[in-house]
Amino acid sequence: MRFLKFFLLAVLATWQGYSQSEDEQQIKAIYNTALTNSESYDWLNYLSNQIGGRLSGSLQAQQAVEYAKLQLDSMGLDRVWLQPVMVPKWVRGTPEFAYVETAPGITTDLPICALGGSVATPLQGIKANIVEVNGIEELKLLGPGKISGKIVFFNKPMNPTELNTFKSYSGCVDQRYAGAKEAAKFGAVGVIVRSMNLRLDDYPHTGAMDYGDTEIPNRIPAAAISTKGAEFLSATLKLSPKANFYFKQNCKVYKDVESYNVIGEIKGSEYPDEVMVVGGHLDSWDLGDGSHDDGAGCVQSMDVLRLLKETGYQPKRTIRVVLFMNEENGLRGGKKYAETAKNKNEKHVFALESDSGGFTPRGFSFDCSEANFEQVNRWKSLFEPYLVHLFVKGHSGADIGPLKDDGIVLAGLRPDSQRYFDHHHSENDTFKHVNKRELELGTAAMASLVYLFDKYGTVQTP
Repeated sequence: MRFLKFFLLAVLATWQGYSQSEDEQQIKAIYNTALTNSESYDWLNYLSNQIGGRLSGSLQAQQAVEYAKLQLDSMGLDRVWLQPVMVPKWVRGTPEFAYVETAPGITTDLPICALGGSVATPLQGIKANIVEVNGIEELKLLGPGKISGKIVFFNKPMNPTELNTFKSYSGCVDQRYAGAKEAAKFGAVGVIVRSMNLRLDDYPHTGAMDYGDTEIPNRIPAAAISTKGAEFLSATLKLSPKANFYFKQNCKVYKDVESYNVIGEIKGSEYPDEVMVVGGHLDSWDLGDGSHDDGAGCVQSMDVLRLLKETGYQPKRTIRVVLFMNEENGLRGGKKYAETAKNKNEKHVFALESDSGGFTPRGFSFDCSEANFEQVNRWKSLFEPYLVHLFVKGHSGADIGPLKDDGIVLAGLRPDSQRYFDHHHSENDTFKHVNKRELELGTAAMASLVYLFDKYGTVQTP
């Protein structure tokens, strides 16, 4: 019996060694192909420089849909299709203008941009005293007596001591998203919000805002001010507390329009009914060209399927690339995809999203069971040679979030985040700030994780 036990252990060890070696070879082939024969950078070049910013409902968003479908069609996938989805249509209009006035006729221009979804100012603009607050809680402490008839300046900065810059972002983004709604309750006539940016520069950063149940006549215009502009304005208010602020913006909300998620798939050879998703969001804001947010995630996801084909790997499970529409100001694409999957009784077992920029990959975050996280950690040594072995539990991705249930593993690519908010939602998010090699390393890391989950499956617990 003891001999048999040792024999079986020896066989198992040999098999595990073979399997490990096989996985190492496949992942090396993925990396070698990604770094020598990638399409992602060229695809991103076209999306960014030939199409540009892809705001939901815009002509550029539709051009991006058509281009992405054309590229997926050329890859020889088993199926490529467009999934219709109704999306909001908000238009920025002519460039915004703002200044602070410390005395009659003494003004300093400041860089601002309208927040996505904001109403316009009156045609002549808005001019009023301005009151500075350090976030929504301070606004509530001041109350209507000090807010009514004034412009509220939300000046809570991102916390520079947080090494995870996304955590820093989440700690103050409520003032952008809900600041106008809250300020209107106290009679404010407008809102100016410090840009979500750790760097001091002159780029105002837009982003989604929401009025909640505020009635349309009571909605007030909201704009972002650059970080340098915010510092200047704050210093000015300390010297001249009664200073006026003027701003003018011409944005407008239209009726919803039809757009599309772009989807392509390789059918699984053994478990075709088990679906794995890899994706990013095709829409972007309109100030830059959306290279990091999230053109990079889209082209990486497309290239994952191409890399698997190029390296001769035949997936066991059905692998889909999904380019979601309208993550930035509605998440309509992600919700539509999940709704359709549920209605069709599709079994999704894994989903991976890249929506943190095209910077050097550091690892992945996982929203999954402990059993699946233990399995992932057993693969860590396979990623260590590529310095992509930071595996943590946490947020995966906004677009794949609606797929969440007890049986699915959700994952998000985690690149180095230190430079991401220099570009996020601003004119500074452009193709020239994407490094080709960093982008390709991210693609390879994603393809490697998809390969492992396809080969070994997920751990199904009762």
